[in-house]
Amino acid sequence: MRTDAVRALVTGASGGLGAALVAELKANGAAVIAAGRDAAKLSALGADATVAADLTTAEGVEAVAKAARAFGCNALVNNAGIGAFGLFDDTDWSAIAQLLETNLAAPMRLTHAMLPHLKSLPEAAIVNVGSTFGSVPFAGFAAYSAAKAGLRGFSQALRRELADTRVAVIHLAPRAIDTPLNGEDVRALNRALGNAADSPEAVARTAVRALARGSAERHVGFPERLFAWINGAAPALVDRGVAGKLSLIKRHAPARVS
Repeated sequence: MRTDAVRALVTGASGGLGAALVAELKANGAAVIAAGRDAAKLSALGADATVAADLTTAEGVEAVAKAARAFGCNALVNNAGIGAFGLFDDTDWSAIAQLLETNLAAPMRLTHAMLPHLKSLPEAAIVNVGSTFGSVPFAGFAAYSAAKAGLRGFSQALRRELADTRVAVIHLAPRAIDTPLNGEDVRALNRALGNAADSPEAVARTAVRALARGSAERHVGFPERLFAWINGAAPALVDRGVAGKLSLIKRHAPARVS
């Protein structure tokens, strides 16, 4: 899509990557309606319109979808999400349920609400912001990896289902992003493992390029792209690689996640 013809709905816009997405889209000539829970933060973004709502509720989804349709939205950017680092059996089920609802159910629900409108347009796009952990599930991030793998599977299946329409489905898989979403325990783990982290602005630039080009899938960062390919072709190799780091992961994992 030509970015100066884009009218985008960006969810999770009050977060680090969300704010960067709004700024990058605006810099490339797009009009943006920003959605999130924090009305004060949304108002400071410089978006063309805002809508404050909780996408984990049916009422919130309908409020955002209604505002986006009225805005003439032709690009849905499902960016809202939360993080979770901790061993699976040390994580309260309430935290796991909230993560699955926010990171997987909410974008699917909003896409479902927006799809009739998007299909009626001459050109439209859905951008689902996933994670490298959706392609390379990682110890200490079992629930998060499951949600992001589900989002990737949803993106692929929906793209194939919409192949006879004018709606593109794009899946973006960033590696670690330097935002407050990652707490100090995750930052410490990344330092110990030697994992690189990208700025929100760099990931936003990649996302907007993917939207402009209609890229089906984009993994952000190397060697993460290579690891994603290896995990798809020979997952046992990744099993062995992660097993060698397991004691380090356990040492950094919080005692309890609730």
